[in-house]
Amino acid sequence: MNAPSSSTIRSLFIDGPAGRLEALLNAGAANATHAALVCHPHPSFGGTLHNKVVFHTMKALNSFGFPVLRFNFRSAGLSQGEHDNGEGEVDDVRAALDWLDKEFDLPLVFAGFSFGATVGLQAACPDMRAKAAIALGIPIAAIDNRSYDFGFLQTCAKPKLFVSGARDQFGPQALLQQLVRSVPQPRKLVLIESADHFFEGRLRELRETIESWTREVVIGR
Repeated sequence: MNAPSSSTIRSLFIDGPAGRLEALLNAGAANATHAALVCHPHPSFGGTLHNKVVFHTMKALNSFGFPVLRFNFRSAGLSQGEHDNGEGEVDDVRAALDWLDKEFDLPLVFAGFSFGATVGLQAACPDMRAKAAIALGIPIAAIDNRSYDFGFLQTCAKPKLFVSGARDQFGPQALLQQLVRSVPQPRKLVLIESADHFFEGRLRELRETIESWTREVVIGR
């Protein structure tokens, strides 16, 4: 498959449950097998669709010819609405998945970083259109004076890739390994040595990890 240049970008707005959501779509190949969604980290701490981890994740998925959608959660960038502590944001993700499905009618791949992984997985796991899920820097420890309940992952049987930095301050290895062991197969956990929560200085390894898993698990299916 000849992947498109990720410089082919469409700026748009999606109708979300709390108002319009600012989004960017990186074009896919004419013979794309999947479409992908990538969700950004916590908007209260500066997270937007332009985050470096989100950008490199987009590049990894776009390299397979997938059209890739990134959007700003409510209250971030030009998106309307107010931050809803991770509850209404799940509906933002559902709106983005609906848009991708309507636009491309292709199997979907979900990816999210930190807060984006936590809220996005709640929408993507029960959604039969999403065939695989990628969680980057999932915050096991409290990141905004609250701890997240990951019990919903106990019924998430689709292929799952978890990637975190070995020095992630919000994802202690022991707790992360315990969580991943508790969720259904198929699953894979990759810890990137010397990387912190934001994969600073290790973005190349992050991208290669996503590409390798996608090639084996998503493309190979």
